[in-house]
Amino acid sequence: MTVRLVIASYNIHGGVGLDRRFVPRRIADVLAELAADIVALQEVESRATGFDMLGYLRDATGYAAVAGPTLVRADGDFGNALLTRLPIRRVRLIDLNVDRREPRGAIDARLEADGMPLRVVATHLGLRPAERREQVQRLLIELRGATDAPTILAGDLNEWFLWGRPLRWLHGHFGETPARATFPSSLPLFALDRLWTAPADALRGVRAHASRLARHASDHLPLVAELEF
Repeated sequence: MTVRLVIASYNIHGGVGLDRRFVPRRIADVLAELAADIVALQEVESRATGFDMLGYLRDATGYAAVAGPTLVRADGDFGNALLTRLPIRRVRLIDLNVDRREPRGAIDARLEADGMPLRVVATHLGLRPAERREQVQRLLIELRGATDAPTILAGDLNEWFLWGRPLRWLHGHFGETPARATFPSSLPLFALDRLWTAPADALRGVRAHASRLARHASDHLPLVAELEF
């Protein structure tokens, strides 16, 4: 049996577009354009606005939602999330915090695709090179610890250097994948958003979704991949 999926990674910038306006509907409309089975989201914000962004996107799109906040306060949360049309079997959160840096983490979700188990790890790494190196090493320990299901790693890696050690380590584990410029959305120059699969040959195509709406809805373009297991 062949299982075909579309997965996306999208830093939504808290729902604030390039015009500095908070317009959640634009993010929902971009998600509709993607028509993905799974979407890894970063910078899902409810603190600054008091608005339940993840709940809104879940209701507007019909996806099931998994929250992976990295900042949790009385006035709201901020962090990662996962939207999926696939059955969710198990979820755990991976701690990627580094001392004296903004809290970071990853969602480790076990899904089911037409009876096939599937592991999806969705993350958003730190801004400093040393921080990212530590976080990638910790992710690799997690990824090497369980190989019983096909695996997808997706997210905003914040890695500006295509020759940097974090990317070399991830390529060494998964195999090299295409880099598609997704940031800034108005004139993409940097491949900050990345995606890998195990097995590597499941990856059939990777593109930046550069519709007119996506260029304005956030400061990142969505990264979209087609998979075949």
